[in-house]
Amino acid sequence: MRKLPQLGALRAFEAAARRLSFKAAADELNVTPTAVSHQIRYLEETLGTRLFERGTRTVRLTAAGHQLFPPLRDGLDAFERAVDAVRRPQGSKTAILSSTVAFVARRLAPLAGSFRQAYPDWTLRLDASNKTVDLDVEADLAIRYGRGEYPGMTVVPLFRDQFAPVCSPGLGIATIDDLRHATLIHFEWGAAMRDDERAPVWRHWLANAGMTGIDAEAGLSFTDEIHAVQATLAGQGVGLLSLTLVADELASGVLIQPFGMSLESFRYDLVYSSRRSGQAAVMVLRDWILSELGERSAVPNMAERK
Repeated sequence: MRKLPQLGALRAFEAAARRLSFKAAADELNVTPTAVSHQIRYLEETLGTRLFERGTRTVRLTAAGHQLFPPLRDGLDAFERAVDAVRRPQGSKTAILSSTVAFVARRLAPLAGSFRQAYPDWTLRLDASNKTVDLDVEADLAIRYGRGEYPGMTVVPLFRDQFAPVCSPGLGIATIDDLRHATLIHFEWGAAMRDDERAPVWRHWLANAGMTGIDAEAGLSFTDEIHAVQATLAGQGVGLLSLTLVADELASGVLIQPFGMSLESFRYDLVYSSRRSGQAAVMVLRDWILSELGERSAVPNMAERK
């Protein structure tokens, strides 16, 4: 028998942790901020530890909150996918596209309206998950981030990611030497990627820049990439961030890239099951993604692999 806290409390925590706002979580769950606060207080009392540091108008996760949030978020995502797979009737015009939480939030969600314009008879479902979903059952197609090795799948390379230090112009970061006095913002990659020589971590960037005397592990560290982006946008430090995820902010000047050097990292690939290549939902998503993102491909001449 599983000994878990009330599901309502877990849902309230997950929404508040994802949005870093009790009010935004309440709006999402269609309850009052007071109800969210009570649910989280119950969860903290049940677990015997604080999950949030509460400020006047802000909240942030404690170490325990950071530990609990990713597996809980991924678990709720898995529940939702399973329910949707059962609920979706055969032949319905619903196309399910899966990608990482950060890529869905920063790149795909802003493009969703163009899908409806191109395919008004279809419903687009964006599945945000950092887990690898089953493309025969849980989603029709995925945009995956990694080394491009997906056995048994059809893979269409999109583009390779670049990472560079970015920050708010208000921080006054102009030279590499300014980093000695700046707060470095980190995203904690999984062990498999963190040890890869292509992993975009500060120690690799500083080594390539020839910088010594800077603690490459110090600063602010986040287990969720979106939170690292939010902290950088809030002016809390210099983030070594994906230029793909902050492209709009760089274009508008909200963020700046003070140094020209970047790290080439992993690749974004369009991936789907070879067994489903002729299905309408797969073809619709494939055509839409290539029309929106294909021109950005760093490897436009690579043929599809099966």
